[in-house]
Amino acid sequence: MNATLPTAQSLRAALAGLVDGLPPKQAAQAVDRLIASYRGETPTNAPILRDRSDVVAYAAYRMPATFEAVRSALGAFAEAAPDWSPATHADVGGGTGAASWAVAEAWEGAATTVLDWAEPALELGRELAEASGVPGLRGVRWERARIGAALELAPADLVTVSYVLKELTAQARAELVDAAAEAGQAVVIVEPGTPDGYARIIEARDRLIAAGLRIAAPCPHSAACPIEPGTDWCHFSARVSRSSLHRQVKGGSLSHEDEKFSYVAATRFPTTPAPARVTRRPQIRKGQVLLELCTRDEGLDRTTVTKRHGELYRAARNIAWGDPWPPEGREGDDRP
Repeated sequence: MNATLPTAQSLRAALAGLVDGLPPKQAAQAVDRLIASYRGETPTNAPILRDRSDVVAYAAYRMPATFEAVRSALGAFAEAAPDWSPATHADVGGGTGAASWAVAEAWEGAATTVLDWAEPALELGRELAEASGVPGLRGVRWERARIGAALELAPADLVTVSYVLKELTAQARAELVDAAAEAGQAVVIVEPGTPDGYARIIEARDRLIAAGLRIAAPCPHSAACPIEPGTDWCHFSARVSRSSLHRQVKGGSLSHEDEKFSYVAATRFPTTPAPARVTRRPQIRKGQVLLELCTRDEGLDRTTVTKRHGELYRAARNIAWGDPWPPEGREGDDRP
């Protein structure tokens, strides 16, 4: 691993000293309020992160999970555009910079600007970036801006909007997505992996396509989503390793958790989307693997891969939820 790139481990190390001096009860209360905001209805006339204790609690509670979710989405996007890298990056509503850490890991050299309306979050983001020791993060610009309606974005190769749309009114969401589509050569939007989060992603996906962008991931096409509204939702999972600090603040005991998220990546340049994508955790049975797929030509599909498929079967046993299918280089195998 290149030591100049951020990792989940380096993020945890940067977070480790944050709660020193913050009373555990105060941290727990801030986390409880943030959880209520994250899961429930959020006012849109003020930032969720109000002061230093809020921001510290947020960073401990949400930043590792946000990093892993965005990292996973960027990984799928990079697979569809392996020869592309951004020179400039706008992290809209970036708060303490979790998405910027993920971008800095995915591509070296991107000049990032984080925009957020909560000055305490920006201040803490600067501290974490400096503590990272990563040149790409130390060079990030942190700018205060009201996120939503009337936001003006400078042109950027990549625009990321992660866990932001829920905080906005419907009109502000639409205007933000339109601004991102106008400014970015590539736009990646991530939301919680809930039915509501997926609905916001589909709404954003439709607006990106209407603005002339094409879908790079996770969908294998830019046509309408084949999921019938109200019957299901498209989401994925990222494994989050939890430090002792993370377990203390969140009140958990496990060494990890799974962050569910929905996302869309769209571009103004050609990409090679996956022929199909695994949309649920594969079911491994004796001599067979059951895959639920979103496909380019057949919509939603359930496929059974058995031992008679040889190398494809061995690949299926190692495939993960969210991965492209079939694996690269195996398109010509005996496909089921």
